[in-house]
Amino acid sequence: MLNYKGFALRKISGVGARYLPFADVASEAVPLSRLLRLSLFQVSVGMALVLIVGTLNRVMIVELQVPATLVGVMLALPLVFAPFRALIGFRSDRHESALGLRRLPYIFKGTMLQFGGFAIMPFALLVLSGYGEAIDAPRWIGLASAGLAFLLVGAGIHIVQTVGLALATDLVPEADQPKVVGLMYVMLLVGMIVSAFSYGALLQNYTPGRLIQVIQGTAVVTVALNFWAMWKQEARDRKRATAPRGPQVGFAEAWARLTERPGMFRLLTVIGFGTAGFGMADVLLEPFGGQVLQMTIAETTRLTVYLACGSLIGFTLASRWLGRGARPVDMAIYGVIAGIPAFGLIVWSSTILSVPVLMAGTLLAGFGAGLFGHGTLTATMRSAPRDQIGLSLGAWGAVQATSAGLAIAIGGVMRDTIVATGAVGASAATQYTAVFVLEVGLLTLALLLALPLRGRDAGIAGSDKQTRMPYALGKQDPHGAAAPFADGRAG
Repeated sequence: MLNYKGFALRKISGVGARYLPFADVASEAVPLSRLLRLSLFQVSVGMALVLIVGTLNRVMIVELQVPATLVGVMLALPLVFAPFRALIGFRSDRHESALGLRRLPYIFKGTMLQFGGFAIMPFALLVLSGYGEAIDAPRWIGLASAGLAFLLVGAGIHIVQTVGLALATDLVPEADQPKVVGLMYVMLLVGMIVSAFSYGALLQNYTPGRLIQVIQGTAVVTVALNFWAMWKQEARDRKRATAPRGPQVGFAEAWARLTERPGMFRLLTVIGFGTAGFGMADVLLEPFGGQVLQMTIAETTRLTVYLACGSLIGFTLASRWLGRGARPVDMAIYGVIAGIPAFGLIVWSSTILSVPVLMAGTLLAGFGAGLFGHGTLTATMRSAPRDQIGLSLGAWGAVQATSAGLAIAIGGVMRDTIVATGAVGASAATQYTAVFVLEVGLLTLALLLALPLRGRDAGIAGSDKQTRMPYALGKQDPHGAAAPFADGRAG
């Protein structure tokens, strides 16, 4: 079986850098087939995101009649662990074990948490909705078990993604680290696209039994993909396992070193507002299509495909532009500018009841999110000291995941509040379009906060050539990290 999988990876890796974004990061020491195999952890994360944020939220709201507020809270539960992504990345940077491994123990733990959450989830949802024989079950059992399921899956996703990305950066030279992270995120989008088609086909004829089978199958596939991704990826460092422990830098000190760098706090703020602007509709987009435009489960699941395809296009173009000297902060700004009219199209689709307009708006929103995500991720990595890659990835992921989770919860509460108050003249679409209009406001705020970063002579705004030159000159900042400018200024 592994031989067939290896053959498939070699065929895919043979496509080459011309067609596969970020493929030029491969080398003789780390071939593309190995990087693609490692990226399978992102495929499993994409699969989980599509199931939870895309398919399940529509099923819970429309088919199972679960209030959108409750769905939003359930989907926001993983944000409890989101702020700890920075701590997880920091701990994996300095983890000590008898086997001399740093990253793999965390990926293993995260995988087991995902599996446990998916094992509980299908039955918890049926009890929560009061379906069939579960109608007599106490409601608190459904609430508690569903909350635990989403919490476990979310915690597993945060751990696996943060440490997996850090492991990917360990395998390549420092100059290629943004590229390999970009490759990992391209595979995340590929996993989302394939999963969306798969879930749409499997749930074409929806039944509660089929839903249980799909979620349980996801649990098994997640374990298989993550274990194959981890196989022989991290070398055992016996020196790390047996070397005496020297002075250790605490998390608080390391975090202070990262956030005190000029422009970093503003950048993290931009990431927060921009991510909330793009992500608030995640829990409502598919129910919006189903309730307002009368789309089927298979059709609304394709909205996730359009969103992921748009993000893939955005990531690819951002990679090319950055390779030609463009600045990361410019990519983020262009992404926000694309996102504002995208949600305008989505609102307009409810006025003219046009599915194609909704698809176009979703595609454009994904494109903007891809540009924004790549720009902010690259800016965060380039502005971090060279010994804090795991921490910087964790900081980016923590702000992004926390903002997305809060936005999802707020979006669900807004929708149910409008329904409960029965606003005069409110249509079925109003409960959704109000959220989309708020997203336009958040993206506008992110744009206003990002514009001052363009004028900074810092790694946050600088081009790839600007940030690499000083490493060759060997200039250091007061904390021992290479200065991102030829004149020795810190980023």
